[in-house]
Amino acid sequence: MASSASSIDAGSQAVLRARVHMAQSTARSSRPSTSLDRAPAKARKAVSAAAKVALAKEPRKEKTKPPLTTVKGGKSGGKSARAGATMSKSSATRAAASAKTESAPVKPIKEEKKSTPIVSKGYVPLVNIPKPPPPPANFTLHVGDKAVHPSHGLAEVTAIEHREIGSIKGEFYILKIVDNGMRVMVPRTLGGSSGSAGIRPVMSAKEADRVLDTMRAREVAVDLQPWSRRFRAYTEMIKSGAPHEVAKVLRDMYRLKFDKDLSFGERRLLDQAKSLLMKELAAAKGTTEVALQAKVDDMFRV
Repeated sequence: MASSASSIDAGSQAVLRARVHMAQSTARSSRPSTSLDRAPAKARKAVSAAAKVALAKEPRKEKTKPPLTTVKGGKSGGKSARAGATMSKSSATRAAASAKTESAPVKPIKEEKKSTPIVSKGYVPLVNIPKPPPPPANFTLHVGDKAVHPSHGLAEVTAIEHREIGSIKGEFYILKIVDNGMRVMVPRTLGGSSGSAGIRPVMSAKEADRVLDTMRAREVAVDLQPWSRRFRAYTEMIKSGAPHEVAKVLRDMYRLKFDKDLSFGERRLLDQAKSLLMKELAAAKGTTEVALQAKVDDMFRV
């Protein structure tokens, strides 16, 4: 049995080898034979190396695109012709436009003047306060005279002294504020006049009556909202030092006092207005401050 099996395997292997040999011979016969096939392997390698060297020495030709050709009667030819025509027209128009721009003179561009709104700089007051009239030309002060300081009210001249402050030498009025006894030094201007420093004489009796009429008026000086803006407007009126403006603040605060309890800011405005105005009104009317205060209280109770 073993001998029969081995003989069968040997026979099958022989058949396979025969078939492979026949296939290789068929492939060789189908391919045309060349001199390289018949030459030995070393000769074939030498020939292939020489061919590679020859190809490397040859100059390479640059690839160029073939020109567009139009075919009559064809769709693709018509499209390419139309595209070429449009391209030539556009290039011609661009060349003409560039030639015109190069030949034409360059005109300067006029800058348009833009109107800019006028914006006020610095502090903008909320109340339009007229400027006080200037003091008389012959207004002079002597020791013992009374005058009105715009920020402190009624004052008395206690001395006129020559002082040197820094590199400036000059004469100064030494004022004593009647309300709190504070001493204020004010420079004396040329010609003996102190109007430029804000010092003015005490108002007359007629002017005092007009100020009292302002206090009796049934109107409100400031109606701005909110309270912070009203407080700012009243402060501007007090700082002006004008008797009629201070009287308006005193009138509005007095009316609020009889209507409700004043806030801290309102009480402050009332006290400032009273200290600036009441003593000057009493001096102008020739009466005491207590009597004038009672008269003003009766005026606002009505």
